[in-house]
Amino acid sequence: MRYYLEFEKPIEQLEAKIDELKRLSDGKDIDITSEIRKLEKKAKDLRSEIFSQLTPWQKTLIARHPDRPYTLDYVSLLTDDFIELHGDRRFADDPSIVGGFGRIHDTTFMIIGHQKGRGTKERIYRNFGQPNPEGYRKALRLMKLAERFKKPVLTFIDTPGAYPGIGAEERGQAEAIATNLMEMSRLKTPIISVLIGEGGSGGAIALGVADRVFMLEYSVYSVISPEGCAAILWKKNGDLGSEDFARAAEALKLTAADLLRYKVIDEVVPEPVGGAHRAPATVAESIAAAVLKAFEELKAKTAAKLVEERMKRLRKIGVFEESAAQKEKL
Repeated sequence: MRYYLEFEKPIEQLEAKIDELKRLSDGKDIDITSEIRKLEKKAKDLRSEIFSQLTPWQKTLIARHPDRPYTLDYVSLLTDDFIELHGDRRFADDPSIVGGFGRIHDTTFMIIGHQKGRGTKERIYRNFGQPNPEGYRKALRLMKLAERFKKPVLTFIDTPGAYPGIGAEERGQAEAIATNLMEMSRLKTPIISVLIGEGGSGGAIALGVADRVFMLEYSVYSVISPEGCAAILWKKNGDLGSEDFARAAEALKLTAADLLRYKVIDEVVPEPVGGAHRAPATVAESIAAAVLKAFEELKAKTAAKLVEERMKRLRKIGVFEESAAQKEKL
């Protein structure tokens, strides 16, 4: 059963009517094909209209859509020989991060990504896609393995953030993330990252230090969630609501279009109207095309050149301007 967000309710009503008409005509001598086509066109036009004017908060909700494809969904669509590898060789295997070798077309990648899980049981098992330190240490172990065998690294980012539990902090959550940032910045093999859903804070950038960063059209990438931002800035006596979250999402500039404009990412990968869950195979093909094109550009570079350009790319992120008054004070 398809899940609809609040702003998609008009689409839900139309599509429910279409499904009902299809059931009525199934196996019966009733020709209502023309009526169904009219409604399908109406639903398509309505979907296009709604999705052409989405707010940043609505895009955040799409990025969290429960039907949205996760890392393992894309892995199954992109490869047919994926070999998952487990464990950080220190403490445990963290199922909220998955990784292993897989071939996309004729190129073998070390594919690593967050995995949220579907259904209550699996979401608990995957910790809702919130990694513990051992997850980041596993990811780094696999990246080092890719470097040793001269294979490129492909990461899929989709997490609300690193797990903030006491056990995670005791086992060095901040250190694990910081180590990943340091080691990825000097890894001597191409790294390509794709934002496929949520990119939340340090939990996301621990897999996001890359030579090329792509974002799906309805994914988001931010230092904090809109809810967390609103709670810090505006919570007073009353409860926060969707209006506060929408205001925070607008201020955070977390959409793919915003981040492309600020040169935090390199390219936006388009999604079908309605989101990636409407046509996962099509989106997977678009991801493969973008990733393979980027790899063709990167594989010609020496290891030293890769690291040098990666560092330059990172240092260029973040621009500030001084007002005339500030300059006068200096």
